[in-house]
Amino acid sequence: MTTRRDFLRTGALASAASLAGPALPVALHAADAPAPLPPPPPGSPELVAQDEAYWREVAALYPVADTPTNLEAGFFGMMATPVLAAYHRHIDRVNRESSHFARLAYPALFMEARRRTAEALGVAPGEVTFSRNATEALQALIGQYNRVQAGDTVMYADLDYPAMQQAMNALAARRGATVARLDIPEPATLDGILAAYTAAFDAHPRTRLLLLTHVNNKTGLIHPVRAIAELARARGIDCVVDAAHAFGHVPLALPDLGVPFAAVNLHKWVGAPVGVGAMYIRADALERIDRAHGDEGPLDRIDSRIHTGTSNFAAIMTVPDALDFQAQIGVARKAARLRHLRDAWAVPARAIPGVDILTPDTPGMVGALTGFRLHGDGSTARNAAIARTLLEEFGIFTLARPGIAKGDCVRVTPALYSTPADGAKLVAALKVLAARG
Repeated sequence: MTTRRDFLRTGALASAASLAGPALPVALHAADAPAPLPPPPPGSPELVAQDEAYWREVAALYPVADTPTNLEAGFFGMMATPVLAAYHRHIDRVNRESSHFARLAYPALFMEARRRTAEALGVAPGEVTFSRNATEALQALIGQYNRVQAGDTVMYADLDYPAMQQAMNALAARRGATVARLDIPEPATLDGILAAYTAAFDAHPRTRLLLLTHVNNKTGLIHPVRAIAELARARGIDCVVDAAHAFGHVPLALPDLGVPFAAVNLHKWVGAPVGVGAMYIRADALERIDRAHGDEGPLDRIDSRIHTGTSNFAAIMTVPDALDFQAQIGVARKAARLRHLRDAWAVPARAIPGVDILTPDTPGMVGALTGFRLHGDGSTARNAAIARTLLEEFGIFTLARPGIAKGDCVRVTPALYSTPADGAKLVAALKVLAARG
């Protein structure tokens, strides 16, 4: 039986002529040709982050709708026009060349996209493979982790993503293990977070697997993953990291996290088409993850650990285009700009009586994402109503987020097409809402 790995190996040997394919008609996408991205101005990332003239040129490459003001960029990342144009070209090629392309040319393009992704993450190509999203990759990593035994403990925090909490619950149920949950302290501090994990480890000495979120999707808190992982490793605990919101958002080199397992998205902050994520298994930890669904492929290959079926060819092919666009801006400059846009609203909003900002202003502990509550009210109905009012009355799109120990919040997420004026618009709205009580 021909497996997906056989398919990839066979296709990777296709001729250069097959890879190149027939040239597109010159006029096919001429009308869609985007303006080039200007080079970034000189200076530190923090200085460049404040250069509004430069960022207006960057924002012009994102065809965002005029209304509403979108401050919910955390769901998925809009493709910049050069990336979108490339995606269109790839879709046309896939559709035009059909199975001849998919069988012979695509596998090598898949491998190149994987190589580029691994390079951007600072790991070997054989340590990553594509998934449809970070959730799918994390479900494989958690569900197929084979070192949890009866009587062991798996652990996660209130801020971890609900689907991943559920995967941890299911693993524990299958293996006869117990589940331990800790609550991240509010207000969050580096010392407070480390103390909470230390106390949880001490209380549950048989913890075997820990779920960690790098950049939290609810409040925006950036966890000190490496420091927590060091505490865990000293106790024989493996960490699986949900980095869905980290890649392309903040500087990220997976080896620096010091963890054996992680998953990322490329359709959020990297700006690839929707439907592309990646799974990371450090080479020396591969044996800790079982092969997927009775796979009979080699034990020493990551490909046997996840099966997504037929992938979106054009989406994968667009990954290098998205990485190229992000590289032109630079991850450090992008991270600084996103933090600048967050601070443009969160810092003045913190001074409004009744507005509770849930992430600290400490460098390294927050990026673009930040959650807030009004008057300490964490009820689901109240936060849903705030998000609805911001949209219907003020024309600002945000998102209510549940599952936090101290209650729900409203998440605010600017993107590269956002402006400080968008933040000022939100601050003005929050003053009105907070005054209403």
